[in-house]
Amino acid sequence: MPSLDDLRRVIRRIETRRSPRAAPEPIERVVGGEIVDTGAGPLVVVRREYPLEHRHGRVPLDDLRRAPLDVLARLARVDAELTAERLLFLDTETTGLAGGTGTYAFLVGAGWIEGDAFVVAQHFMRDLDEEPALLAALAPLLERAGGVVTFNGGGFDLPLLETRFVLARRRWPATLAHLDLLRPHGVSWTAAFATARSPPSSATCLASVREADVPGALIPSLYFDWLRRRRAGPLARVFAHNRDDVLSLAALLGWFGAALGEAPALRAEEWAGLGRLWEPVNLERALGCYRVALEAGLAGEAAHRVRLRLAWWDKRAARWETACALWDAARQREGFDPRPWEELAKFHEHRARDFAAARAVVTDALDLARAAGAADRVLVAFGHRLGRIERRLGLHDPAGAS
Repeated sequence: MPSLDDLRRVIRRIETRRSPRAAPEPIERVVGGEIVDTGAGPLVVVRREYPLEHRHGRVPLDDLRRAPLDVLARLARVDAELTAERLLFLDTETTGLAGGTGTYAFLVGAGWIEGDAFVVAQHFMRDLDEEPALLAALAPLLERAGGVVTFNGGGFDLPLLETRFVLARRRWPATLAHLDLLRPHGVSWTAAFATARSPPSSATCLASVREADVPGALIPSLYFDWLRRRRAGPLARVFAHNRDDVLSLAALLGWFGAALGEAPALRAEEWAGLGRLWEPVNLERALGCYRVALEAGLAGEAAHRVRLRLAWWDKRAARWETACALWDAARQREGFDPRPWEELAKFHEHRARDFAAARAVVTDALDLARAAGAADRVLVAFGHRLGRIERRLGLHDPAGAS
């Protein structure tokens, strides 16, 4: 029977055969950053500089200097004078999407113009107790900024950061102007597309493609995995995702600058979106964009909406011939829409006083409405109009008088 010393020798022999486990590579080395002393503790900071000639997708970053910030401010309902050089572009990665006091922003990407470069600085806390250092690093950036640019930051990023500042007994700059690109982006692109609610949709106008991008929904779980296992490799994709979002903010603002300038090279649906963007601030430019969109081959539901919008403004300006041509084109669409039929009927009945033409329009509209299963209120409205027109025809037709 082996003695205790024999067992100890066997154990030592087994242990000496194992290769020593390599120490994990520090996360600052994996992501290309460094440990910075913020005065409130250490923090991983990754700083990269891009020349303003750098293109993110198809947009050079320098275009953001030419962006019409006054127009965008009005669309975003910002009552402040903004300058590109004092804008701070912000995007956060968080431990969850619910918000509240239990949600942390563990990675905050910030971008700004510095001389002839666009700087992206990413601030990462290796553990939750490094939050004071992260907030200390963000505070001077916010203090010197003339405005903050986000995408849907008014609904999530900024309220979350404000909560973290307040809980840490730090002053949050409440009067800082906030340019949320969700609103102008949504205003312009819902004219051409069904929805525009998240940052990836900006790729449509930037023509940017994210390779091996990490889905945003997985980012919190990757951070929690880091807290448990200290595996830095998977977080490299999170840093890339965040950095791309900050660059996309700057490029999207630059895209607006180029698109709102003179004679930009845009696709038909982009012209439609641009018209929707201009409409509240410069009607003639908006109408010009709508017309170019149709001339460029805009099709489908987007073209239908643009025709109705143009016709509405032509009607207000009493440009009846143009309005009627647009309504006539709009009623040719596949699928029944009562609006162009109703407008044509009203024109023939009340303006042209051509009751026979009005009756023909309403009769065709009723047939199509019934075939399409239109709502009862639509059928009742057209039926009422048809009855009135036919009574007028009887008054004007001696042969029909008794």
